[in-house]
Amino acid sequence: MKHKISISVEKDTYFKVLDLLKNSKKFRNRSHVFEYAVEKLAKEAAEKEK
Repeated sequence: MKHKISISVEKDTYFKVLDLLKNSKKFRNRSHVFEYAVEKLAKEAAEKEK
């Protein structure tokens, strides 16, 4: 089950996300970009702990 959250980001970050959506077929919407980024950061953090 997914939970709804609200975040604030810098203007630069917002436009980078829009560019990713425009230039990539990997992401369907903004939330997918942020979800992917969080999962990637969590995975990297877990690997560093090993």
